[in-house]
Amino acid sequence: MDIYDKINELYDKRRQSELGGGDERINKQHDKGKWTARERIEYLVDEGSFIELNPFIEHRQSDFGMNGNDAPGEGVVTGFGKIEGRDIYLFAQDFTVYGGALGEMHGKKIAAVMDLAAKNGTPFIGLNDSGGARIQEGVSSLDGYGQVFYRNSIYSGVIPQISVIMGPCAGGAVYSPAITDFVIMVEKTSQMFITGPKVIETVTGEQISAEDLGGADVHNTLSGNAHIKTEDEASALDAVRDLVRYLPPNSKEKPERIEVADEEDYRPDLTDKIPFDPIRPYDVRVIIEEVVDEQSFFEIHKDFAKNIVVGFARLKGQTIGLVCNQPKYMAGGLDIDSSDKAARFIRFCDSFNIPLVTFEDVTGFFPGIKQEHGGIIRHGAKILYAYSEATVPKLTVITRKAYGGAYVALNSKSIGADLVYAWPNAEIAVMGPEGAANIIFAKDIKDSENPEETRQNKINEYRERFANPYVAAGLGMVDDVIDPRETRTTLIKALDMLKNKHEDRPYKKHGNIPL
Repeated sequence: MDIYDKINELYDKRRQSELGGGDERINKQHDKGKWTARERIEYLVDEGSFIELNPFIEHRQSDFGMNGNDAPGEGVVTGFGKIEGRDIYLFAQDFTVYGGALGEMHGKKIAAVMDLAAKNGTPFIGLNDSGGARIQEGVSSLDGYGQVFYRNSIYSGVIPQISVIMGPCAGGAVYSPAITDFVIMVEKTSQMFITGPKVIETVTGEQISAEDLGGADVHNTLSGNAHIKTEDEASALDAVRDLVRYLPPNSKEKPERIEVADEEDYRPDLTDKIPFDPIRPYDVRVIIEEVVDEQSFFEIHKDFAKNIVVGFARLKGQTIGLVCNQPKYMAGGLDIDSSDKAARFIRFCDSFNIPLVTFEDVTGFFPGIKQEHGGIIRHGAKILYAYSEATVPKLTVITRKAYGGAYVALNSKSIGADLVYAWPNAEIAVMGPEGAANIIFAKDIKDSENPEETRQNKINEYRERFANPYVAAGLGMVDDVIDPRETRTTLIKALDMLKNKHEDRPYKKHGNIPL
């Protein structure tokens, strides 16, 4: 045997590893409408950029029929590559090998590539397609999960972490995606749940399908566990590529600025985009699309807690994070789910040096027994906490209403906003003029010969004296009242002025956010 024989042996072993579970299982994967791990990687990264790591790792289990049974690559492909020239590290579970089940060495293989991603300060992407823990390995498989969970946690806020659910994700497997920054799911083929339908039926007697229990629709609309839903695997991987474009590689760097044409004279006419009547609904996305760079808005959590809109966009090429009340749903009021949604997005942006822009049109925190008993106090406090601890540039535009505690919570000057702007029709007050007039002038209205006319006069009086932007501006709580048509230009100049912002916080190990 000479060197050429050894080289041939190397290529034979590599081909065996690349074949995964073999042609029959690959065909079964395709029959389900799913790609293989390597096909997904090939589509996701730039052509020819992927370098595989640890392809020859093997399990150490000999019990329960595992002795002599090969698991090529240990059921997971790991390595690094590029997305539009940007470095990324990743893993892709191979469902053709033991159903992608995670064992001891499978977990260590993922942990190793996560460590490399953190050391090199690059985003980390997980393509999940696994039946759960490898039962044959017992507690060793649980330790493998722990190795991954630990790194998800300690690298949170250090490097961006993105999870794509491309098949089943059950039991302990779901906690890794839950810790990561963004979770993308594919309709019909991906599910997440702690206990599957059969276990639930055995324990509780409830009958439900896997899709209805933990499918993409459920987690994007009801639970909020997923951030993006796509119709197929290609779209899911496209979403990853789109998302990476907005993010910096790590917490020490800022997002890449895209060169755009000079548009200093571009003044979107927003005067007729929002109804002047403060109780009439509208879609805040219309305002967003007019203000940000063309076709740059990338919405996150689109189908969950629709009364608030969050997402990334660009202003003259600079990445920003948007937090916007949505009057189209629940009059834009804040409830439990929208508070959680906003707070988590705010904290992500702050972790990765992405300036925050808030469009505010809020009636207050949503009332009701269900909300109170569900912990709206605790959940609402998360928004206050998130904005207060954030040190990135923070801008607010009050477009219409800003009432009560919700006004304070949504990036007011008192909790650290750098600049707050208001449109001329903005109403900033403890509560709406109608409610305030009913309380303050209750006796005058009651004793009047024409109570309804008196009530309307008092509402107008209150609105004129208190519910306008000039009172807040006079107290320094609003930095300027601006023409709506100047919104884009004003924000661009403000962000440029704040580009070198640096703000320290008192030393602490970490805060205790009201979870």
